[in-house]
Amino acid sequence: MAQAYNSERKQYLSSRLLASLKKSEREERVVGIADVDLYVPRLNFVFGEADIVSGTAIVSLWRLRQEYYGLAPGEALFLERATKEIVHELGHTFGLGHCPNNKCVMHFSNSLADTDLKEASFCSSCRPKIIF
Repeated sequence: MAQAYNSERKQYLSSRLLASLKKSEREERVVGIADVDLYVPRLNFVFGEADIVSGTAIVSLWRLRQEYYGLAPGEALFLERATKEIVHELGHTFGLGHCPNNKCVMHFSNSLADTDLKEASFCSSCRPKIIF
């Protein structure tokens, strides 16, 4: 989507891509997977973004690969990171905010180290807050 691309930043504005995923009257959640670098204003990048009202989310794979950082590929680690970020954004679509527990999947990832540290599951505080 050309309207989302910022040539100065060489990144895509996540909210514009997210808007293209808005669903109709379905009950399902929708997660878009993008293999481009995403950003929001005031942040250098984001791994993803979600919209609780529409039940949609977008996740970027771009910075989850070892190769982005000049390291040897690691497929298992890449899949683990992608899973965590997808579950995180889905959590937002179910009404969850960011969690202070750095092991909880809902902890905000300011860096890839944060993503690697957290687990792919909701902590005991977040799990009961999920709104279906």
